[in-house]
Amino acid sequence: MKNWYMIIDIEKCEDCNNCFMACKDEHVDNDFPPYSAAQPLHDHRWMNIMRRERGSGSLMDVAYRPTPCMHCDDAPCIRAAENGAVYKREDGIVIIDPVKSTGQKNIQKACPYNAVYWNEERDIPQKCNFCAHLLDGGWEEPRCVQACPTGALSIVKADDAQIQKMVKEENLEALHPEYNTFPRVFYRNLYRYNRAFIAGSVAYGADSGEECAKNAVVSLVKNGRAVYECKTDFFGDFKFDGLKENGQTYEVHILLATFPEKILTVDLKTSINLGAVTL
Repeated sequence: MKNWYMIIDIEKCEDCNNCFMACKDEHVDNDFPPYSAAQPLHDHRWMNIMRRERGSGSLMDVAYRPTPCMHCDDAPCIRAAENGAVYKREDGIVIIDPVKSTGQKNIQKACPYNAVYWNEERDIPQKCNFCAHLLDGGWEEPRCVQACPTGALSIVKADDAQIQKMVKEENLEALHPEYNTFPRVFYRNLYRYNRAFIAGSVAYGADSGEECAKNAVVSLVKNGRAVYECKTDFFGDFKFDGLKENGQTYEVHILLATFPEKILTVDLKTSINLGAVTL
């Protein structure tokens, strides 16, 4: 059996909000029984774009994480619902019944991703439904995917073996795997949002005016062993990315020609720009 999956590439998202606006255009003031009731104009973000800044100064970046319903295989909202008010279709899409879910605020509270919203006027929980009404009508993709100009959003219909192959070959990750909900939304380049980097710039010749140290060898050492190595670019910059923010201690070793080795110690709790390092 093939199921729908969404793939989101963090590196391609530019926060244009086309996906968010397309979702609003499709669902605000529009009822699609039995798939969904109309989304209110304000407060609901069925496609919610989260933002994170990392680093500081000249060595920093900003990443955006589009966040819809995860359409989990083991969905907490399904377990919290009464009378079959939330159900998973054979193609993997999770639907909140707009009639049966009336008054069931526990459905909204059950989602660990905060992807379910409460409609005060209609007294129902609501969320992304993968534009199931469009897919069932012959569309090849939901409105959010159609509206994305950079290709950050895509969908695929695949069986378990096919999706697991994609996950392995393309380094796809689920959001918060520790929740054990087994989402059908996967992320590419998620490290840009949920991991840290160590970066800096290397220079030499402080007495006569500093010069950028191109091709300096920079090693990231943990527990006495080099785990990553790179060379500085034309501007003397280096960057080690995808590191866990767990407070572990690293050493940054810098070597260039006849200069003495420079060693810096870093306790990594969040992304850090070491600034200019003079040899």
